[in-house]
Amino acid sequence: MTEKVTVPNLGESITEATIGNWFKEAGDQVALDEPIAELETDKVAMEVNAPVAGILKVLLAKEGETVEVGAVIAEIEPGEAKPEAAPEREEKKPEAAKAPTEEKILSPSAKKLSKELDVDISAVTGTGKDGRVGKEDIMKAVSGEPELKPVPVGEREERVRMTRMRKRIAERLKEAQNTAAILTTFNEVDMTAVIEARNRNKELFVKKHGVRLGFMSFFTKACIHALKEIPSVNAEIDGDEIVYKNHYDIGVAISIPGGLVVPVLRDADQKSFAGIEKAIFEMGTKVRDGKLSIEEMQGGTFTISNGGVFGSMLSTPILNPPQSAILGMHKIEQRPVVVDGEIVIRPMMYLALSYDHRLIDGREAVTFLVRVKELLEDTDKLLLDL
Repeated sequence: MTEKVTVPNLGESITEATIGNWFKEAGDQVALDEPIAELETDKVAMEVNAPVAGILKVLLAKEGETVEVGAVIAEIEPGEAKPEAAPEREEKKPEAAKAPTEEKILSPSAKKLSKELDVDISAVTGTGKDGRVGKEDIMKAVSGEPELKPVPVGEREERVRMTRMRKRIAERLKEAQNTAAILTTFNEVDMTAVIEARNRNKELFVKKHGVRLGFMSFFTKACIHALKEIPSVNAEIDGDEIVYKNHYDIGVAISIPGGLVVPVLRDADQKSFAGIEKAIFEMGTKVRDGKLSIEEMQGGTFTISNGGVFGSMLSTPILNPPQSAILGMHKIEQRPVVVDGEIVIRPMMYLALSYDHRLIDGREAVTFLVRVKELLEDTDKLLLDL
C-alpha cells in the first residue's frame, strides 16, 4: 500500500503554497525524512520530507502548481533501498592521484541550483550547520538570486516565473499603499554615545553573553521607550476600532535572496540588551539556514528596518500591515555638525519613521522620533530607563 505525501500545515492563515522544486523524480529511491520537494509560501520556502523510505511512485503536482494544505502531492511505495550494483572490475581504470578534497554537504535545493548555474561547489563556503551548503550560499557564490540565471550571449532579456514570496511581497506593499495614509518624517541622530558605549563594553559583553553587542539592541530599547510614551505608534486599525497593544513585539526586517522576511522579537520590552542580541542572532541564523517558521514572523506590533547595512543614506520605508509604523535606520556617515557653537565632525545617521496618518498624527510621529533620537544620544537615560 502506498504512503501519501501531503502538504503540511503552513501556519496560521496560510492555506496554500506553490511547488517550487521537486528534488526527486518518479521512480527514485527515497530515505525516511529525506527532502523530496520545496514549497513556496507567501513568506518562506520550506521542504517536504518523505514520511517513509521507499520508491517515489508518482508525482501528483507539477513545479509552479498551487496546492492546498492537506493536498496529496506524491505517493511512495514503502520498501528498503535496493543495493547498487558494484562496478565491474575490468572496467575500472586507474586514475591519476588527486589532492584530497573536503566533501561538501549540500541541501537538495542547493544541489539543484548549483547544477542549474554550473557552480563549482569546491569554491562555495557552507554557512549552515556542520558546514552545510544552502541555497543562499550558492547565490552568494554567483552574486545573484535563483531567478537570475545566466543569459546566453545574444539574448537581451529573459522571462522567469515570479516566486510566490515575491508576488506576496508585491501584493502586501501595494495593499499598504492603497489602504494606509502613509507619511514619513525624518530626523538625524548623533551616534557618538552609542558607538562609545559599544566600544567600551563590546569585549566584556561577548565574554559574558557569548554574542556581539550591536546597534540593534540600542535601537530596539529606544523604540520601546518611545512606544510606551506614544501608544498610537504601537497600535493598529481594525475596521472602525483602534487596537492599542500593551505588548511590544518588534519585527526586525532581514533581507534574503529573493525577498524580505520580518521575524518578530516577542516581548522585547522584557528582554535585556543581551537577550535582544541573542534573539536577533538566533533569528538571523534561522533565516540563513531556511529554518524560520511562519509563526515566528506573525504578530509584530512595530518594525525596525536597517537599510544602512546596504549603504542606504535615506529612504522612506513602507508599512508592514497591519502595523501602523516602521522605523528606518540608515548608513552612519561622518558629517560636520554644530555643537555648542562650533563645527565638529560626528558620526551621524538619518532616521525615517513611516506611519499611518489615519491613526498617528504628525505631532505624535515627530515626538516619537525625537524621543528615539534623545535616548540614542544620551545612553545613560536609555540604560537607566529614564
